[in-house]
Amino acid sequence: MKGHTSFVLSIAYSPNGRRIISGSSDKTIRIWDAENGAAIGNPVKGHTGNVNCVAYSPDGEYIVSGSDDRTIRIWDAETGAGVGKPLEGHTDWIRSVVYSPSGQYIISASHDRTIRVWDAKTGAAIGKPLMAHANLVMSIACSPEGKHIVSGSADTTIHVWDLFPRLPIQPSLSCDQAHADFCAQQDANGWVRDSKHGLLYWVPPDCHTGLHSPAVLTIPPTSHTRSVILDFDEFVFGTSWTQVFNST
Repeated sequence: MKGHTSFVLSIAYSPNGRRIISGSSDKTIRIWDAENGAAIGNPVKGHTGNVNCVAYSPDGEYIVSGSDDRTIRIWDAETGAGVGKPLEGHTDWIRSVVYSPSGQYIISASHDRTIRVWDAKTGAAIGKPLMAHANLVMSIACSPEGKHIVSGSADTTIHVWDLFPRLPIQPSLSCDQAHADFCAQQDANGWVRDSKHGLLYWVPPDCHTGLHSPAVLTIPPTSHTRSVILDFDEFVFGTSWTQVFNST
């Protein structure tokens, strides 16, 4: 498969295996037919530096790329057109980019020794840069369930991170005075239990951050589900469920 005019620095298959994308130091991205090796469309241009890393979104609709120009770009996988503005924040070369399994986030690693998390739809940076490596962060990956990030560095170490560390629920925030008998707390696995430790419901991992007040449960805007409220005014649990059963 020939077409690039300089080093090929990164390649990836599409989720359905029908396409291959490549990033090069000729500052372009190319899309190829995986079956016959033919180039599809024109080279994708926009970066002003080496394209060090490329990846597909889980649904195959988008391509993300990182470059020596210190930007991350998102492209339409079918047309090669740029989507939104470049993601800017790193202060040195981007070495690795990856989508979270849900497709909601993009994670990037850079020569500036940091890892950044971005909202894939808006391009907004989420939280502060993750810093612990003492040298260039060379590679990044996301765990299959989307809870953790793993990074590799020129400092010879590998680090594992929580994608969204869950804030501990304070007892003072977990009990609503209007529902004194309903005091719920979330365990490490995401299950919310009543005051007698009975299981009530399960909270998805990406909704853990900032979870509070079980009487009116709110999920923060950083969640892909955005703002969600569960009203427990008429909620019953345990053997009390029979109170809402209508035999007629």
